Amino acid sequence: MTTLKTLKTIVTRSHDTLLQDAVGAAALVVMLVVGLHLPNLI
Repeated sequence: MTTLKTLKTIVTRSHDTLLQDAVGAAALVVMLVVGLHLPNLI
């Protein structure tokens, strides 16, 4: 149970940065997919 409590504390303390990290990760995935499809467009 200590691990769950620790995770909950981490999430509550870093809520804003977790959201920014998720947006950044989504942007990286989009750039990767677009980059992989660029050779097919030429």
